Amino acid sequence: MSDTIYWNESSPSIEVIALNRMGYGHTPEEMKRVQQLGFKNYVEEQLYPNDNQDPIVTQKLSFARLRIEYIHRGNKVAEDRPLQHLQSSISQLWKLIQSGDKLSYEEKIRPLQEVRAATWLRAVYSKWQLREVLTDFWHNHFNVNAAKEERIAATFPVYDRDVIRKNYMGNFRVFLEDVAKSTAMQYYLNNVSSKASPANENYARELFELHTLGASHYYNHLYNRWKEVPGTVTGNPVGYIDEDVYEAARAFTGWTVANGSDNGKGERFPDTGTFLYYEGWHDHYQKRILGTELPPNQPPLADGQKVLDLVASHPATALHICTKLCQRLIADQPATATIQQAVKVWNDSQQQPDQIRRVVRSILLSEEFAKSWGKKIKRPNELVASFLRATQTDFMPDSGFLWLTSQIGYHLFEWPTPNGHPDTGSYWLNSQMMLARWRIMEVMFQDWFKSCKINWQLLPPVTNLTARQMAEQYLKQITGRSISAKTQEVVANFLAVGGSIDEPPIGNTEEIQSRLKNTLSLIGMLPEFQIR
Repeated sequence: MSDTIYWNESSPSIEVIALNRMGYGHTPEEMKRVQQLGFKNYVEEQLYPNDNQDPIVTQKLSFARLRIEYIHRGNKVAEDRPLQHLQSSISQLWKLIQSGDKLSYEEKIRPLQEVRAATWLRAVYSKWQLREVLTDFWHNHFNVNAAKEERIAATFPVYDRDVIRKNYMGNFRVFLEDVAKSTAMQYYLNNVSSKASPANENYARELFELHTLGASHYYNHLYNRWKEVPGTVTGNPVGYIDEDVYEAARAFTGWTVANGSDNGKGERFPDTGTFLYYEGWHDHYQKRILGTELPPNQPPLADGQKVLDLVASHPATALHICTKLCQRLIADQPATATIQQAVKVWNDSQQQPDQIRRVVRSILLSEEFAKSWGKKIKRPNELVASFLRATQTDFMPDSGFLWLTSQIGYHLFEWPTPNGHPDTGSYWLNSQMMLARWRIMEVMFQDWFKSCKINWQLLPPVTNLTARQMAEQYLKQITGRSISAKTQEVVANFLAVGGSIDEPPIGNTEEIQSRLKNTLSLIGMLPEFQIR
């Protein structure tokens, strides 16, 4: 596997690496704090977040206002509202669906919009940066396109809060079942309507291909009978085939949602929006998954839970997910030794309630984490969040910001396919994507764009400084490290506008401030800022 380096420069300090890989970039204050704590202490702190020690995010979420506008049944609504749904229960959110046509589409998807706004605020302002990075990781791993339909959008705060955030550093087997039972995943992959003869295979297929063993362990192109798969007859198959998917789909029949629908026997389900196991839809006949026989007439939920046991403990699952975690936290092509060490921790910790935390710790404390640099490109959400953090911009997401960031390729909670956003640089480096990345750097500080306001008092003072000195200071604050003299000269010439870079820039205060805005955007476009 070739080792892709997107920008070749010597590795910066461990603090710069940590803040860019464990979080959404640095702020000057956070850089000082990590230097004082020491890297290993910072890792341990981030592994055990405490919401009582995150006052800025608490305040930002409390003060946030998000616009909602619509005309429905003759009623016109146009107002800025607080984020009201983030802590709502499934039963409270389900009432939005129960209202039917009495409530507008905009009201029904409002919970999703609030989670989007909260996600951006946490990425930019939270002290617990590792949690935000890993929450994003798991949202992509267990991807749900929340815009697919109203019932997912309306209940999305529960998926974010009680499934992803609850389990992001917990036990994978527990995590897997919470995902399987979630209203969001039930609707997204259509298991909500799966019943015996025939079962819907959508969820079962993604369970194998994306959530656990991974596509690299799909062997249907080599074998089409279960006994042919190496290791199966001894109970240790190396991978899976379509037959495993079909049988697993049967195991999950009857796993549905209490949505008030007809059960096919003249009765209606309860209408609460919560998970429901309905015996009358379950396929009770014997099954065989990954070479393991499931006897007929098992107790409620037992078939599906046994499938989750099998895939969660499979060696291919350990390799698949540990590789993805290393790709997220280190490099597009992480070292085999780092992955194997993570796999060992994964397997040794399968019965531990903090299995994922232990694996993440091993990756963060690996030699490769500390010594590699320039082997990851910031995805668009990382680019924007890190830019806002580095410039210490006053930021409050609004509907315009949410729309704009969707135009740069990162469709927050709306990636259309189950595989989630790509996590390798090659996807994000085509010409169209690069133009969009550069464009957003330019737009964020335009006067008409209300979400982002520069706080000049938090940027380096520039009075009586030469263009060269300004460039050096701005580059140091925004990238968090010393940048090459060649790049400093490029930025200095941009500031000087034809004048000497060893003199203060020419122009009145307003002209120089306008140029400084453009300089911030220019630095955000540099390769040195776009890597991590």
